[in-house]
Amino acid sequence: MEYYHIMHYRTITEDWIFLKYFFIRIFNTLTGLIFYTFGIVFTIKANIGYAPWDVFHVGLAGKTGLSIGTVSIIVGMVIVIIVTILREKFGLGTILNMILIGLLLDIIFPYIPIAKTLIAGFIMLIGGLFIISLGSYFYIKSAFGVGPRDNLMVVLARRTKLPVGLCRFIIELLAVVIGWFLGGMVGVGTVISAAAIGLCIQITFKVFKFDVTAVKHETLWETYTTIRRKFQTE
Repeated sequence: MEYYHIMHYRTITEDWIFLKYFFIRIFNTLTGLIFYTFGIVFTIKANIGYAPWDVFHVGLAGKTGLSIGTVSIIVGMVIVIIVTILREKFGLGTILNMILIGLLLDIIFPYIPIAKTLIAGFIMLIGGLFIISLGSYFYIKSAFGVGPRDNLMVVLARRTKLPVGLCRFIIELLAVVIGWFLGGMVGVGTVISAAAIGLCIQITFKVFKFDVTAVKHETLWETYTTIRRKFQTE
C-alpha cells in the first residue's frame, strides 16, 4: 500500500509537470501569433507600401472579393499542403497559425491608426517587422510546428543550407512579384520590408540565441498520441 501511494504521487507529479510544460508551449504559441498579427497590421498601417506577403494577400483579395484575413487563411492552407508534400512537420501550431492570424487580422485591423507622416510610417514599419520576428520566435520555439510561411523558410534553409535570413528574403521577394502582378500595392515600404525582414528575424533569433533549424517540431498526430498516452487510464 505504501509503495502504491509513492508511485501514485510520482504519477500525479509527472502529470502536473507535463501539463505545466504543455500549457507553457500553448501560451508561447498564442503569444507569438498575437505578436505576429499586430506586426502585420503595423506594416500595413505604416501606409508607405505593403509588406511582401500583404502585397500578395491584398492583391488576391482584390481579385476574389474576400477579406484579407480570409485570403490569409486560404493561402496558409495551400502552403501547408505544399510543405507537407516536402515532408515538413504539420503540427498544432501550424493549424493555429493558419486560422488565428487570419481571424485576428480582421479583428485588430480597424483599431490600429494609419501613420500620418512619413517618419511615423517608417517607425511603424520597422517596428512591425521586429514584432513579426518576435512573434516568429515565440511560436516556433513552442515546437508545435511552424506556421505555413515560416515553414517555407525552414524548408528552404534546411534544403539549401543558406542562412535563414536569406531564405526569408527570397520567399518575400517572390511574394512581392506575384502580388504585384495580382494588383497589390508596392511602395517603398515593400522594398524595405523585403530587404529588412530577414535581417530583423536574424537579429531577433540571435538575441535569444535561437537556432530555428535545431527545433524538433511535433506533428499533430504526435501531440495527440502523447496526450492520449499520458492520461490513458490503466
